[in-house]
Order: sequence, then structure tokens, then C-alpha cells
Amino acid sequence: MKVYHVLFISLLMMSTEVSLFSQPVKEHGQLWVDGTKLKDKHGNITVLRGMSYGWHNWWPRFYNEGTVKWFHEDWGCSLLRLAIGAEPDSGYIKQPEWSRELLTKVVDAAIKEGIYVIIDWHSHTVKLNEATTFFTEMAHKYGKHPNVIYEIFNEPEKASWPEIKAYSTEIIATIRKIDPVNIILVGTPRWDQEVNIAADDPITGYKNIMYTLHFYAATHKQWLRDKADYAVKKGLPLFVSECSSMFANGNGKLDYPEMQNWITWMEREQVSWALWSVSDKYESCSILKPSAKSNGQWYENDLKESGIYDRKLLRSYDLDKTTTH
Repeated sequence: MKVYHVLFISLLMMSTEVSLFSQPVKEHGQLWVDGTKLKDKHGNITVLRGMSYGWHNWWPRFYNEGTVKWFHEDWGCSLLRLAIGAEPDSGYIKQPEWSRELLTKVVDAAIKEGIYVIIDWHSHTVKLNEATTFFTEMAHKYGKHPNVIYEIFNEPEKASWPEIKAYSTEIIATIRKIDPVNIILVGTPRWDQEVNIAADDPITGYKNIMYTLHFYAATHKQWLRDKADYAVKKGLPLFVSECSSMFANGNGKLDYPEMQNWITWMEREQVSWALWSVSDKYESCSILKPSAKSNGQWYENDLKESGIYDRKLLRSYDLDKTTTH
């Protein structure tokens, strides 16, 4: 009887831990943009927090239902981001069927788990024709699901804001013909840092559009928050779809004080955020060791320093901190 009693208690604890994080989409439903804020079906301000997968073409082993379930139930993620690499040899443009298979596994799993998911066209250059085809397919396939967010241009490197704006307007129009409501994230110049430039000349004529801001805390400090503050004051809705605590090259020591400054800023401004990245590359920003399983079930000895920190950070936010009335 003692053995059964211990087993019962263990199962009860496991069940309790899983139930700590409910299904955000069931609670918040269709998201929309009101001024600079992301709001839910009840009209409450909503802040999403989660993880971004690494490039699908280099870390495909993590693109599966098991990792999605683990990030939701163990890490408390309300949001996951798929970095669908567009241009590399094994990226979407050259291997669309294989890429689509990986993408589908994660998006379908996110819908099943009841969390939000960003479909990110992970390109640094303008690929208008390819992106048009991609987002036409994504909107047809997933536009009816309130879980889905479209990120139409990851970190423009050399494109000017007029070029980015022209590209984005065409892709937005393509999506809106099929999906009139789900959130669309627009990239900004210089690896998503020049949000101030976009704020002076925003895209008009469409609803539920937000603009991406990316930072790496050891590199991007108060000067970038100043640009973000300027953009917000100008009325530009921001979404931090990629960030982490080391240098912008993905390496170096974790800058905990500066990362906390960013967390404080994002929570104060009620900006959603996703941490980079779900990968096992030999770099500081990759959260997993090469020995980690492919389908989740990770414990502290499977995680790098950034993984331990990111998990603790995400688990510190419960559903009471997801919305603001």
C-alpha cells in the first residue's frame, strides 16, 4: 500500500504541475491590435511569452509535437515561433516539401496544445515571389485558426524602410485576401532595430499589424530602448519576436542585469516576446546541449546556461500575468 500511495502522490504532483499552464488560446481567443497594445477577445491587453525555434533547416530534429508539448506544459510558453529558413540550401525555397512537413508538425501541435504560434519567414533579404507563394499557402491552411501569427520578414539586413514597406504591403495584401484578422508582424530595418524609422512612416490601410523589435541584451542597451520608446510614443505597436541575453552574435556571457532591464521594459510597455533559440549549436544563445533529446523531456543537465535561465524566466509568468484589464 505504501508503494501505491507514493505513486499516487507522484502522479498527483505531475498532474498539478501540468495544470499550472492552461490553454492560452482557449482563454484569450482571437487577438487584435488596439493602438500599441495586443488585445484578446475580451478586450483585455494580452502579453505573450515564449521561445523561438532555431532555423528549421539546421535544427529540424526539434520541430516535432513533443517539444511543443514540453514548452507548453513544462516551460509555460504561451507562444512559440518557427524560424522557417528561406534561403539556405536546405531552406524552404529549395526544399519546400520537407520544410512544409516540419512546419506542419509544429503548427498543428501548437493548435492542439492551445498556444499561439508565429510562422516566421526567416529571411534577411527581400524574396517577394517566394514569400507570396509561402504566405498564400499558410493563410489558406491556417488562417481560420486564432493561434496563428504571421511574421513576414525576419531581420532585414540591407533593405531600406521604403523597400521593406513596399514588400510588406504586398505580402499583407496577399494574406488579407484570405485571412482578414490574424496578427501580421512586419520587419524593420537593420535587423529589426530601426523601429523609430518605421514609426515615422507606418503602413496604413490594414488592421492588426505590429512591428518587430529584436535585441540581444549584451549588445543592445538603453540606446535601443530609447528608439523603442520613441516608436511607442508615435503609436507604433511593437512585438519582440526574437531576443536573448548575450551579444548579438549569439555568443559571450549572459548579461543578466541588462536582460532584466529589457524584461522590465517589455512588461511595463506590455510587449510580447520570444527568446532565441531552440537549438544545440555551440553558442551561448542555443538553449540545449547536443545530448538533449529531440522531443522535449529536458532537465537541467540537458540545458545550457541560457536554457536554465530562459526556462526559469518563462515559468515565473503564470496566467494571472498574461492579461491586463
